[in-house]
Amino acid sequence: MRGSIKEMNNNWKIYMLALISFLVGTTQFCIVGMLDKIAASAGVSVSTAGQLITAFALSNAIGTPIVMIATAKMNQRKQLVMALIIILLGIASTLTLPGFILLMASRVVLGLGTGIFVVTAYSLASKLAAPGRQGSAMSNVAMGFSSSLVFGVPIGRIIAASYTWQAIFWGIGLLCLLAVFFVAKVIPAMEGEASVPLSRRLSFLKQPQIAITLGVTFFVFVGFSVVDTYITPFLAADMPTMESRMSVILLTLGIGSLIGSRLGGFLADRIGVTRTLFCSMAIQALALVLQSTVSGWIIVTIVFLVVWEISVWTFGPTQNFKLVSLAPEASSIVLSLNSSFVQMGFAAGAGIGGIAIRSFSIMAIPWISVISVVLAAIIAVLSLSRSRSAVNSKG
Repeated sequence: MRGSIKEMNNNWKIYMLALISFLVGTTQFCIVGMLDKIAASAGVSVSTAGQLITAFALSNAIGTPIVMIATAKMNQRKQLVMALIIILLGIASTLTLPGFILLMASRVVLGLGTGIFVVTAYSLASKLAAPGRQGSAMSNVAMGFSSSLVFGVPIGRIIAASYTWQAIFWGIGLLCLLAVFFVAKVIPAMEGEASVPLSRRLSFLKQPQIAITLGVTFFVFVGFSVVDTYITPFLAADMPTMESRMSVILLTLGIGSLIGSRLGGFLADRIGVTRTLFCSMAIQALALVLQSTVSGWIIVTIVFLVVWEISVWTFGPTQNFKLVSLAPEASSIVLSLNSSFVQMGFAAGAGIGGIAIRSFSIMAIPWISVISVVLAAIIAVLSLSRSRSAVNSKG
């Protein structure tokens, strides 16, 4: 009976970690839905405002593993509190510091705090879970974070349209302040995981199959970020009559990402990892090409964008499966590297998209995304040929 009560208490804590992960994830994704509002407020172009996403993603990708190594001896409750305090500092500076450069610095702080929180929450959830339920506990936290992509973007748009774009950060800030007290009071002071030196983490990049697979991840998410970062101004340019329904369209695209995340694992089990990955990349490219050819047809455009969103997020979990199969003895390290390459893809895509908008037109970004995904597919084909040649030579 006592064990059952303890398990129920721990389940409640895991769900709260998932809820907080949704909050901190929203700090990353909400600005996508209101990028044009932020640009107008800061007195910069939309392409310049897009670099806020670059700053966040680079800080998350590069800063998180460094800080996690430096604080490895700290118990995980303190790591969570530290992460939330960093996020609160980022939110406070977002709301109070004037000028676009300082807003960019605030995004760097938020990117670091978000990365630390999510990584620690994953680890802590697995320790709080009952034996045999660790995977489910981690997936709850993952669902919390990924839900911020589904709901954070349209929520940001609705609030920005009704009030100001800063309003959502006031709400997140107050809730994160409550989360600090929750974590400090309720989460047990569990020891952190053994520190893995940065040199050992990076040594996996010397393994050709892992390095190539991470390269595929990078180009796929460059392609995603090129479009996703500027999706609001892109939709406004392509479908100007739908401005009042922008939040509904963004929510629909977010639901597509949630469907894709679930579909990836299902297809990997049914048709295999390799086929799922290639189908995902092919559909991404085809959907964007078709969308560009029917530009202006509202319903058809939305359908193709939803298909594109589903196919991108089908790729994500499937690529994780592949990486774990390449290095099962170091799954946490390769998954951490993959997460960093995803964030670097976000950063590069936002930067490339901004350059494209300034140099050409916002309508060029789907074609740039197609090129990036095609490059990812070519790398994947070369990787497959290389692995088959290695098998044949051994035979």
